[in-house]
Amino acid sequence: MKYIFEVHIKPGCRAEDYAQAWVRASELIQQAPGALGTELHRKLGDPDTLIAIAHWDSKASRDAMESRHNPQVAAIIREAARFCEIRLIGEFEDPEWVVHPQPPP
Repeated sequence: MKYIFEVHIKPGCRAEDYAQAWVRASELIQQAPGALGTELHRKLGDPDTLIAIAHWDSKASRDAMESRHNPQVAAIIREAARFCEIRLIGEFEDPEWVVHPQPPP
């Protein structure tokens, strides 16, 4: 499953500042069972809007991680709040079937 949220950088702040906090929190969160990686993307034409995608083997794994309070992650999230506003887009199931074209030789 994918956990997706949108990040809006506050005026006077930089996306790079948020990204540093995001990496620190992601490194801790990705130690949880079922965590499969994260991505942070900048919106084309709007460098102060980001989208973050966390990949999990299941919603149950993500919910289990979320139910265990991690004071380090909580502190990083509080720190990052001064840089941005975060809006949950949603939790999405992985498609049952995915086809990826092969890159040209």
